[in-house]
Parts: sequence; C-alpha cells; structure tokens
Amino acid sequence: MSESPARAWARAHLRGTWVPLVTPFDGEQVDTAALAALVRHCAAAGVDGFVACGSTGEAAALDDDETAQVRDTVLDAAGGRPVLLGVGGNHLPTLQARLRRHAGSGIAGVLVAPPPYVRPDQAGLLAWFRCLADTTELPLVLYDIPYRTGVRLEPATCLALAAHPRIVGLKDCGGDPVGTQSLVADGRLAVLGGEDALALAALCAGAAGVIAAAAQAWPAAFVALQAAVADGRLAEARARAARLAPGIAALFAEPNPAPLKALLAARGWMRAALRPPLQPCSPPLAARLAAIDASLREASPAPAGAA
Repeated sequence: MSESPARAWARAHLRGTWVPLVTPFDGEQVDTAALAALVRHCAAAGVDGFVACGSTGEAAALDDDETAQVRDTVLDAAGGRPVLLGVGGNHLPTLQARLRRHAGSGIAGVLVAPPPYVRPDQAGLLAWFRCLADTTELPLVLYDIPYRTGVRLEPATCLALAAHPRIVGLKDCGGDPVGTQSLVADGRLAVLGGEDALALAALCAGAAGVIAAAAQAWPAAFVALQAAVADGRLAEARARAARLAPGIAALFAEPNPAPLKALLAARGWMRAALRPPLQPCSPPLAARLAAIDASLREASPAPAGAA
C-alpha cells in the first residue's frame, strides 16, 4: 500500500525542534508585531517548525477571529517553516467546523488533544479522533496531555489510530517511557517529546523531535541539543541538557506561560500580559528567571521589531 500524503509529509517534516508559541497581548488585542518578531527570531535560530494556538498560546482564551489572526501572523513570519495549529473543544460539530475553516489556510496540520473534562474511555477516544481525521484532509497530530485533559491516550489506542492515513504524529506528555518506546518502535507515528524537562530522554529514546515551550526563550540551545543527539554526541547533549535544566524548571514553576512571558517581557520583546484566569508571574520567580537567562542567553540579537 502506498504511503498517504499526510504520512509522507510527517516523515519528511515532523521532526527536530518545534516551538509552541506564546500569544503576546497589547491590552485587549493580540500583539501581532511582537508575535511575528518572536517567530522570525526562532526561525533564524534554526528551529524546524511552530505550533500556534496551543496551551502555551492560551488558545482557550482566544476567540475564532483571534485564532485566525494568530495563525496568519505565524504563517507570514515563519519563512516557509511548517506550522501546526492547535484545535480543541468538547462540541464535535464546532470542532469539525473549525477544522474545515482552517483547511486551505496554509497550515501544515493540526494538533488536537482529547476533549477536556469529559474523560472518555479509550473506545470513545478512538471514535473521536477517527471522526476528526475523517473531517479534514489536514495531517492530524495527537496531543497526549492527561494532566490537562483528565484522560490518557493509551499506547494501544495511539497504535490503532496510526492506521488512519491522516493521523501522523503524537505530542507525548503522557509520562510513560515504555509506551513511548513502543510507539517509536512501531514507526507509523512521528513521536515528539512534549515535556521540556524530558527533551533529552525523549530524543535518546528515538523521538523524531521535541515540541518545547522553552525553545522560544533559548531556541539555538534546543536546536544544538537536538543536533547533538542526532549526531551521537551524547556527552555534549547531556551537558547541554544540564545547562538548560534550571531555566526549564523555572519556566514551569508557575502556570505556563506566565513565567515565559515574564522572561520575554524582561528582554523587552513583548508585554507580560495574560488573559484570565492566568495571573502574572511572581516577582521572586521573575527575578530568578532573569538571573538564569543571563547565563543562557544566546549571542543572537533581540527580534527585529520587538516591543
């Protein structure tokens, strides 16, 4: 049987260092200038792709028009790098309409988590994701993040979903290294590590890449870490991961993306504004992050056009 177009795309492009972007705000509006500058900065550092409107991007606090605005801003600034769009919700017809709306927009695919709060069983998840994949021609990347959704995508479920020609990847935040290894060994899904602190472990286990929020703070460092593992320079990779570890820990010491936005705001790249119910990063953590950042900052300049 020939390979589906979606799977061929995933095999060629769904790998390396991907950045799940924050959504900068200026008052009540999306700060498109700051977002575009951040995307260009990460692209110049060598990242492989972007995720717009994921959990780091406060997607649940964006309306449909703002989601489209973020999508188009990222696509315009990405310099041809692929962009996945986070699409989520609990109401199936609404979610299907969103998938249809984004078809033809230029995005490479969609990142979809299980519906939050509902906590369906595995049979329900199979039916849900198959229905979504039947709705669109876009490649669909599963997002296993049980501490947000309340339900886990079991490895057996992922393997069953891998039979669908448009279900092509997995952002893995499931915390099950044995399950991850089984999916990597199967080879049909492009497995991307989704926990920043476990990026080295995911890559060493054979993941195709990582989707790491911290990579927009220190993109060149994550690109170098991924390249070191790919080239078999494991001592270097361990040293790079150890250097990043304090920064990653600080970025997730309070709800994401508050610390990340505080760090980027301290650089002058955007405002630290968040949408409720998220609250600003605490001053002690912001100071801790600033000290860590001073030791990790890359030589590259601030994003052109940043606030």
